Amino acid sequence: HVQLVESGGGTVQAGGSLTLSCVASRINLYCMAWFRQAPGNEREAVAFIDSEGGTTYADSVKDRFTISKDKAKNTLYLQMNSLKPVDTGRYYCVAAYTWHTCRDDQGYRGHGTQVTVS
Repeated sequence: HVQLVESGGGTVQAGGSLTLSCVASRINLYCMAWFRQAPGNEREAVAFIDSEGGTTYADSVKDRFTISKDKAKNTLYLQMNSLKPVDTGRYYCVAAYTWHTCRDDQGYRGHGTQVTVS
């Protein structure tokens, strides 16, 4: 079992920045990711990072968001710049042992942290 605890959410004006953190009980899984869910919408993938540091982003956040991890701190990050109101939602940290499990949001998931962009 992998425990994930997100933090760093808040309310920010459009154009602002936030950095989300996710402390994991284990970080050496194959894939870690950030998903988000806005009210009334399905949860959607935001960004992925694999065990070798390779990253993948949703088109909607490319060039604005950066996913990274610090193995020494067992922490996953999401740096979010140039935030837009459409980025509002609850952001979840996901960890999985395989790419497909990660991609399909079927891995371990935290309780999330709320991001509101006004």
